[in-house]
Amino acid sequence: MTGILTFINWAILIGTSLFFLALSLSSFNEKEFRAAFIALVFLILNTFFWTWLIWSLYSFQTVNILIISGLGLFGIISLMRFFPGKAPKRDISKAEQYDERDNMFARNNIQYYPELMEKYYAMRPENESTDKQIHQKPEFGEKEQVYHDKYTAPCYEAAFEYLEESIPLSVGKPAEKKISIDPIQFCKTLTDLAKFYGACDVGFLQLSPHHFYSHKGRHATNWGDKTDQTYKTAIAIVIPMRVTMIKNGPTSCALQESAQKYVEAAKISNILAGYIRNFGYRARAHNDANYDTLCVPIAVEAGLGELGRMGIFMHGVYGPCVRLAIVTTDLELPDSACPGPLYMEEFCKICKKCADNCPSGSITHDDEPYSRNFRHWSIHQEKCFSYWKTIGSDCGFCISVCPYTKPDTLIHKFVRFYISRNALNQKIALFMDDLLYGRYKKIAKTNPEKIFIQT
Repeated sequence: MTGILTFINWAILIGTSLFFLALSLSSFNEKEFRAAFIALVFLILNTFFWTWLIWSLYSFQTVNILIISGLGLFGIISLMRFFPGKAPKRDISKAEQYDERDNMFARNNIQYYPELMEKYYAMRPENESTDKQIHQKPEFGEKEQVYHDKYTAPCYEAAFEYLEESIPLSVGKPAEKKISIDPIQFCKTLTDLAKFYGACDVGFLQLSPHHFYSHKGRHATNWGDKTDQTYKTAIAIVIPMRVTMIKNGPTSCALQESAQKYVEAAKISNILAGYIRNFGYRARAHNDANYDTLCVPIAVEAGLGELGRMGIFMHGVYGPCVRLAIVTTDLELPDSACPGPLYMEEFCKICKKCADNCPSGSITHDDEPYSRNFRHWSIHQEKCFSYWKTIGSDCGFCISVCPYTKPDTLIHKFVRFYISRNALNQKIALFMDDLLYGRYKKIAKTNPEKIFIQT
């Protein structure tokens, strides 16, 4: 009996020590020095504890058996999937379409078009007072903004100019002759093609009316036009952002990274749309400032992730640290095989880290509210956008503090799996995330010395 206990103790000592060592080294490599230090302290304490148990085995054999049994039981419980009180699946059968004219980008843009302002505020008089206050704030790229930098501000401006110029590439005439395809093989090729050009994930979904904006609102030329809702299938494309850049939010790093990934998203979606048109089918790419569709519900319903408390898409691997693009086509393709719930939304219910840290107070601490006839999280977009214009960045602070915004290392793979098992694991994981990384994060007063971080 003593020999078996000794072997088990040594196995636990080696296994747990390797875990804490890997956590410390991984955190140090990620420049999360607080987490690296705390993991090192755990490693030392863990080593002393189990070494003491091994040397005191004869005196505390009963205690040792109880500790090992407790750990074994805890390990079994950790593997069980158990989420009591989980909210039912969202009922989107009566969901109302969202009007792009109500989007803050559209509402900010109409200040340059008096005739559009008159039309919009006749339709939405409740928004006029708030919007005019936001219109008084400096525009992106102006020197009055907190994180303005005269050398790097033109970089993201050039990126968005490029996106504007690339809008014609999103549509085109399909080849005259339709080529028959195998839908399964075609989906596989589209997925491989998207990943070849930089996507991390791709999903397919049959379109419903709530996936489309009701009316266009981003550009004055087609403001108020109805969107083209004749397409049958959506292809959702996920592009990962660099964690090191987003962790520096809300400084200019976040805006530069966002702009760069919007460029990548446009490139990938435009190429996929062109590829489909070569087979004789209509296809339209939807990317930054050029959407007829709502990216988030499509990506969620295609099984690529879930909706987070901050009102944005949470990918199964990269969390909210991603950008999305969509391709719609009249080619009928099968829906993606859904991998099953990731229970990220359950974690969002207890975490609330984004809400606690949001500089503008735009994220609710409460349960999911109802709007447009269904239950879903969304932000207070007026507060959020007003803060963006103050600082001259699209912030991303909520993304930076999210426990899911971590590199895809072995340690973080394990934690994501652990969180997906049950509610107890989620509470433990949240406690450890707060302990290792801190509950609250300080907001930088200035840009870091180096804005473009390559790793």
